[in-house]
Amino acid sequence: MANIALLVGTTLGSSEYVADEMAEQLTQLNHHTEVFIDPQLAQLSDFSMWIIVSSTHGAGDLPDNIVPFYKQLMLEMPDLNGIQHALCAIGDSSYDTFCQGPEKIIDLLLQYGSNTIVDKIQIDVQQDPVPEEPALAWLSQWQDKIK
Repeated sequence: MANIALLVGTTLGSSEYVADEMAEQLTQLNHHTEVFIDPQLAQLSDFSMWIIVSSTHGAGDLPDNIVPFYKQLMLEMPDLNGIQHALCAIGDSSYDTFCQGPEKIIDLLLQYGSNTIVDKIQIDVQQDPVPEEPALAWLSQWQDKIK
């Protein structure tokens, strides 16, 4: 089974709750999962799949806790060939920067050779006040692709 890292960008904690629920669902499928609130590249070397679970903060920015990881990616420019990723973005559609924060990380992952395993989900808290529900439904749709 796969080693899956869930990289969390959160301001108020909802992304962390979503990541924890996703990790539990994946663990029930015998995958090894770990949730990272303060991810560092060195911690991720054993993980072949990264699921980014992040909200957007302010005017399309990343939450403060994941900014150091984003900066580390920019500085180290790692070779991410062989890494698959998925994006679960959480936001509020009343803002014109809806779900744009984590796209910055995805842009770098793609630039450094990572492959997208599935189309992203953008969860709108205006329509889904409990973001765990659509996130788990999304994961259920593609979890069989994980090797």
